[in-house]
Amino acid sequence: MTERLRSGFTTGSCAAAAAKAATVGALTGHVPTSVEIRLPKGQLVTFDVEVDEAGRAVVIKDAGDDPDCTNGAHITASVRLIDGDEVLIQGGSGVGTVTKDGLGLPVGGPAINPVPRRMITEAVRSVTEHGIEVTISVPGGQEMALATTNDRLGILGGISILGTTGIVKPFSTAAYRASIVQQIDVAAANGQSHIVLVTGSRTESAAGRIFPQLDPVAIVEVGDYTGVAIKRAASHQPERITWVGMAGKVAKLAQGLLMTHFHRANVDTKLLETVARDAGASETLIAAATATATARHFYECCQREGDLRPLIALTELAAATCFEAAGSRIPIEVLMVDFDSLEVVAAHRLAP
Repeated sequence: MTERLRSGFTTGSCAAAAAKAATVGALTGHVPTSVEIRLPKGQLVTFDVEVDEAGRAVVIKDAGDDPDCTNGAHITASVRLIDGDEVLIQGGSGVGTVTKDGLGLPVGGPAINPVPRRMITEAVRSVTEHGIEVTISVPGGQEMALATTNDRLGILGGISILGTTGIVKPFSTAAYRASIVQQIDVAAANGQSHIVLVTGSRTESAAGRIFPQLDPVAIVEVGDYTGVAIKRAASHQPERITWVGMAGKVAKLAQGLLMTHFHRANVDTKLLETVARDAGASETLIAAATATATARHFYECCQREGDLRPLIALTELAAATCFEAAGSRIPIEVLMVDFDSLEVVAAHRLAP
C-alpha cells in the first residue's frame, strides 16, 4: 500500500504565525511557544514558535513531503508598536525585493504576496488593534532564492513569502502551473512583445543563443505545460510566441497533446511513420518510425540519413496545435532543437 504524502505549510502561513507570536511578545514581554492562526479557507492551525538570539519569533517551515527549497527555513518576525491602527508589513534580510512590474506588488517593496499579507494582518489583529510594524526575515533566504525563478521575475535578494491557501500540497502541479502563469505575466507587464516558451534548462540555453537580444524575463520554462503557457501568453496578445523543444515533445504536440508528460501519453509512432511516408522518406526511415517507442530514435535516424523533411513535418503539426491553442490569433513558431548541439534543426511558423 502506498503511503500517503504529507502536506505542509506555506511561507505565508509561517510568516503569519511568527508575526502573531512576535506581536504577543511585544505586548507581554514573552514570546509564546506556540500560536494558532486561521488559514484562508478557515482552518485553525497551531504552529510551534522558537526565539532566536535577537529575541525574534521564529517558525520553522515544514513543507511536508513537498521538495521545496524553503523547507526548514526559519521564518522570522519582529514587531514594533507604531502610532495609529495600521499594520505595516516590511521585508527584512532574506526576503526578496520586487524590481519589476507584473507581480501585483509595488516595485521597491518586499516580495510578500497579497494573501500572506492578509494572513499576517489578520494574525496581528487577532491580538491587538494597536498600530504595528511587522518585519519578516528569512536567514539564508538569499541562498535559497538561487533555486527559484525569482531573479527572472525581478525579485532580488531573497525568497518570496507565498501561498494562497496556506497549505503546501506535495509535488503540487498547481504550484508549478501557477509559477508559469506568473512568469508570463511578469514578461508581459515588462513590455515583452515576444514570449519564448521552453521545456527545460537545456532548451532555455538554446533559446538564449537563438534570441540573444531578448530580455531573459521573456524566456519562460514551461516543462510539460505547453497548453497552460500558450493560452496565458496569448491572453496578453504579444506580437509573437515561440516554443522551443526537442523531438519527443514536438511529437507530442504534433499529436495534438498540450500536456506532454510521458506518463500522460506515449509518442504515436504511427504518426511518425505517416509523416515519414508523406514526406517521401526512404523505407529505412519509414521503418525506423515504429522500430522503438521513442521519438529520439526516429530523430537520430533522420539525422543519420540527412533527411529532415519528416522532422519539419512534425514541427508543422506541432505549430498547428499551438496556434489553435492560442485562438489562431497570435503568430506562433515551433523550433525543434538538437539533443546535443541545441541547434535548430526544424521550424515552422503560423500567423493569422
